This record gives sequence, C-alpha cells and structure tokens, in this order.
Amino acid sequence: MPPLNLVLAPLPYEARLQARDPATIDLIVIHCTELPDLATAREYGERVLYPQSGTGNSGHYYIDRDGSVSRYVAPERIAHHTRGYNERSIGIELVNTGRYPNWLDSRHQAMDEAYTPAQIEALQALLAALRAQLPSLRLIAGHEDLDTTQVEASDDPTRQVRRKLDPGPRFPWPQVLDACGLQRLP
Repeated sequence: MPPLNLVLAPLPYEARLQARDPATIDLIVIHCTELPDLATAREYGERVLYPQSGTGNSGHYYIDRDGSVSRYVAPERIAHHTRGYNERSIGIELVNTGRYPNWLDSRHQAMDEAYTPAQIEALQALLAALRAQLPSLRLIAGHEDLDTTQVEASDDPTRQVRRKLDPGPRFPWPQVLDACGLQRLP
C-alpha cells in the first residue's frame, strides 16, 4: 500500500467545531463531493451555515482524483457531514461530480463518474492510518446508507428523489471492504 501523503488544510472555523474524545469514534462515513473539483468543495466547506457557532458542513478528509489527501477537520473535532452520526464518525469525501449540478432534478439522478484507482488507493491508505490511530474504529458506511430521506424533486414537485446518493453505484465497496478491515454498518 502506498504511503499516505496528507496535507493539513484546516477550515477557518475548525477550532469552533465541538471537541470530542477520539475513543468515541467507531464509524467512517464515505461521501462523494458531488462537485466538479476540490477547489469548489473547499469553497462549500468554508461556507458558514450555522451563524450561532460560525461553522458549516464539511467532511474531515478529502481525496482528490489524483489521490492527494487533505485534512480539513481534525478527528478530535465533530464535523457536520451526516445528520445523526457526526458525534461518532469521521467523514471522508471523494472528489466526484455525482449528480452535479442537478442534485435533486429527477431527470439527472445517475452518478456516472468512476472513482480513480489513485483515489481508492489513497482511501485504503487513509483507512489503514485511521484504524491504527483510532482503536475503537470498526464500522464503515456510505452517506446513502445513513440518510435515506426522500425530498421533492427540483424539476417536478410531484416526484420524490433521494436527498443523498453518495458515494453512489460506482463506489467499489467489495474492494474497499476487503482491504479495510471494517464492517459495513448494517
């Protein structure tokens, strides 16, 4: 497995995110950015969506198509990436267009972009590093597994679409599960 080349790139509000004991982290949540590139994902991550705390939505780690890994939020902080699971989990975002820019349009729900081999290798290296760092880590899930909410389609209010579909059908679950030593959350 290639070594993990990690770039520390903390979000401006990282210190305002709630601290936690790393021993409470037992879950990895895999996401795709559903944005065109890492720069756009960074812009979204820096947006303050919660004025009271001065924080926004972001994963902990971002893996670009070339396999580079950036850490936006330290594991000791609770990032806002999956409703109901943030306190116990690490969010890993893979740069991928997903349904961009028509996320909720019922006519554009296919997620056709494949993940690159470099992304999957970097993900496997990151998962190995996190397992070594966090002994309580034992579970993994996709965002789509945890947020099954249906919402009104943006193009047709009579139709419902899934709010979250990531990491989507192109994510190589068998390959990742075989290598990571984590159990997929039932």
